[in-house]
Amino acid sequence: MSHVLFEDAGKFHAGRIMSEAEASLQVELDSGKRLKIKAAQALVRFDKPAPSELMHWAQAQQNEIDLDLLWEFAPEDEFHFDQVAADYYGGTPDAGQRAAILLRLFGAPHYFQRRGRGGQFRKAPTQQVQAALAAIARKEEQLRQIETFAAELAAGRCPAPIADKLYQILFKPDKNSPEFKAVALAVKQTGHGALTLLRDAGAIASPWAFHMQRFLLERFPKGTAFPALPIPHSTEELPQADAAAFSIDDSATTEIDDAFSLQWRDDGRVRLGIHIAAPALALSRDSDWEQIARDRLSTVYMPGEKITMLPDALVQSFTLEAGRDCPALSLYCTVGDDLLATDFDTRVETVRMASNLRHDQLDAVVTEEALNALAEAHLAPEADPAARTAAEPPRGAESEAKVGAPFPHARELAWLWRFAQALKRGREQVRGKPERAGGVDYTFRIDGLEQGAEAATVRIEPRRRGAPLDTIVAELMILANATWGGWLAELGMPGIYRSQSGYGANLRTRMGIKPAPHQGLGVSQYAWCTSPLRRYVDLLNQGQLIIAARHGKTALLQAPFKPRDPLLFAIVESFEDTYKAYATHQSALERYWTLRYLAQQNLSTFEASVLREGAVRVDGLPLVFTAVGAQDLPRNARVQVQITGTDLITLEVFGRVLSQLDMPQQAAVQSAEAEAEEEDDAVALAAPISVAVDSEDSAAAENPDPGPGQAS
Repeated sequence: MSHVLFEDAGKFHAGRIMSEAEASLQVELDSGKRLKIKAAQALVRFDKPAPSELMHWAQAQQNEIDLDLLWEFAPEDEFHFDQVAADYYGGTPDAGQRAAILLRLFGAPHYFQRRGRGGQFRKAPTQQVQAALAAIARKEEQLRQIETFAAELAAGRCPAPIADKLYQILFKPDKNSPEFKAVALAVKQTGHGALTLLRDAGAIASPWAFHMQRFLLERFPKGTAFPALPIPHSTEELPQADAAAFSIDDSATTEIDDAFSLQWRDDGRVRLGIHIAAPALALSRDSDWEQIARDRLSTVYMPGEKITMLPDALVQSFTLEAGRDCPALSLYCTVGDDLLATDFDTRVETVRMASNLRHDQLDAVVTEEALNALAEAHLAPEADPAARTAAEPPRGAESEAKVGAPFPHARELAWLWRFAQALKRGREQVRGKPERAGGVDYTFRIDGLEQGAEAATVRIEPRRRGAPLDTIVAELMILANATWGGWLAELGMPGIYRSQSGYGANLRTRMGIKPAPHQGLGVSQYAWCTSPLRRYVDLLNQGQLIIAARHGKTALLQAPFKPRDPLLFAIVESFEDTYKAYATHQSALERYWTLRYLAQQNLSTFEASVLREGAVRVDGLPLVFTAVGAQDLPRNARVQVQITGTDLITLEVFGRVLSQLDMPQQAAVQSAEAEAEEEDDAVALAAPISVAVDSEDSAAAENPDPGPGQAS
C-alpha cells in the first residue's frame, strides 16, 4: 500500500508513503511537505484513490452517516473504528468508507469518546449524549436568533433583548452573548457603526440617558444609592473659635467646605482664620463610611445634578451652614500692614457660621472697583473693625446695611481682596511670570430636569475668571493647601500631594505621597486639604492634619497612614484615574447641554478663535469643534463660523468657516502654556465617542490641573 491516512495534532491528513521503518513512516503530502509519523498514527492504508480524492470523498460522505444509528449499534465496550465501519457498511468496507467512519466518529465527541490515538473509541453514556444534543440544539437556535436579530437591526428595528442590554453591549459587553454577536453581525453586514444602527433602530430614545448610563455602567455598576448605615456625627466637645466665619460659594453648593474669619487687633494686625469642614473627625480610617468615600473618591459634578461622595445626611452634619456651630479644622495666621502671613497655627475647634455668601448673588456687586473703593475710603467709624472686640462676629447683611456697606461682610472682603492680591503677586514671583488674566468659566442652569431631560431647558451663564470673590477663595485655599502640605512634611507624616513641573506645553501634573513643587501655582508643595466633603484625598489629608494638630511632633505615632503604607500608593493611582473619568463625564454632559442650548436658542452662526488641528472655540459658549476651512489658518485667528449640524449622541458638531476676521491683540499674545492648559480636553471632546462594538479601546483625554480659580 502506497498511501496512508493519519492524524497529526488533532487533524487528519492523507499522503504518499515515501519510506517505512519498524516504528515510523516518511510521508509526503500533496503540498510537497514531508512528515515523519509514528506507525501508530497510520490509521488507514490504501493504494487508491489518490490521497486528495479519498479525503474529499470521505469528508463529503461522513455528513451522510446517521450518528444516532451509528451510536445505537456501536459496541458497549471500547471498539476500533474498523469494527463499526464493517457493521455500518456490511462486509469489508473500502478505504474511503473506513475514512468516512473515522472522520464521523472523531467529529462527534458528544456521541463517541476517543481512547488513545490508535483509532479506538467508546460510546458516550446516554445522559451525556442527550445533554450534548440539547446544547447543540440551543446553540443552533441561538445562531438562528443572532441572524434574526441582525436582520431586524439592518431593517431599522431593535429587538427587545438588545434594547434591554443596550449599554452593556456598547460599553461593557459580554462578547459571547447573542445580543452582542447580533449587533456585531449587523455592523459587519451593513457596514454601519453600532451607534448608527442602534439609533436608527430606535434603541436610543434619550441622548442624555445614553451619556448617563454609559458613565454609570463604567463607574457605578451597582448604582449610586448609599447603603443603609448609621450616619456618624462628631460628638467631641471642641473649643469655640474666637470669631464667627462666613463662606463664599455658589447657590447650588450644599457641600460647603471652607469659610473665613478675621479679627482686627489693637496693633493694627489682622488674625485670619481659614476654616475647613471636618468630617474626618467622624470618618476614621477603614470605617464603613470612610471606605465608601474611598470607593467613590470624589463627588461627580454635572449640569443640573451631582453624585455625591458622601450621603446628604452626612454632608449636612458637617457642612458649614450659616447659623450653626460647626466642627472645623482651622488654619490661623497673622497678617501685618506688609500683607505677609506669619505665626501659622492649626486648631481643631467649633466655628460659628455667620453667613453663606453666594457668587451668583454677589459677583455683580463685589467688583474690583467696589472693593478698592472700600479699602481706600474705609467704612464709617462705627463700622471700623478695629473697634470691635475679638469675640465679636463679622457683621451680617443687616448690620452692614445699617452702616452703608454695599454688600455683606464688605470690610472683610475688601481686606481679603488686598491680601489675596498680595498672595498672588508672591506666587507669580516664584513662577517667574504673571498668570494669564481673563478667561471665562460657565455655569449651567438646567430648568425642569425633574420632568425629564428632553423637556428641560438650559441656561448658560458666563463667569469671568479672576473675579474678586473667585480670587479670594482661590488664593486662601492655595495658602492653606501649601501650608498644611509643608507642615505634614515637616512632621514626617505622609500625605497625598499634587505637583507640577515642566515648561510650556510639556507642563505635567502628578500626584504622589511626597511633597514636590507645584510650578503652575508657584508653591513649594501643594496638598489637597480643603474639600474633604467632596474629595477623598482631602479627607485623607485632613485625618492626618487632625492628628498633627493634637499631637504635634509625636503625631506620626498616632497617624492613620504611616510612611510607605501600600494603601497610599493604591489610592493615588485609583484617584487619578477616577478623577479624570469624572471630569471627562462632566465635560461630556456640559457639551451635551451646550448643544441643546444651541437648538433651544436657534443659534448657528458665531465668532470664534482658531485653536489647533482645525478646531475653533466659539465666543461666549463652552464649545469647541472642528470647522471645515480652519485647518490651514494660524492659531488664534479670528473667524466667523456656521454650525451645520450636531449629534447629541456622539457629541459631534459639524460646521465650516464662513470668513476670517481681524485678529485681536489679546488672542495674539496668549502664551503656548496657557493654550496647552485649556485646549487638550476641548479638542479631544470635539471627536466622536467610541463604543466596544466598533473599537476595543476608548481614549480619555488628560485633564489639566485646575487653575487658581478652581483651586478649592
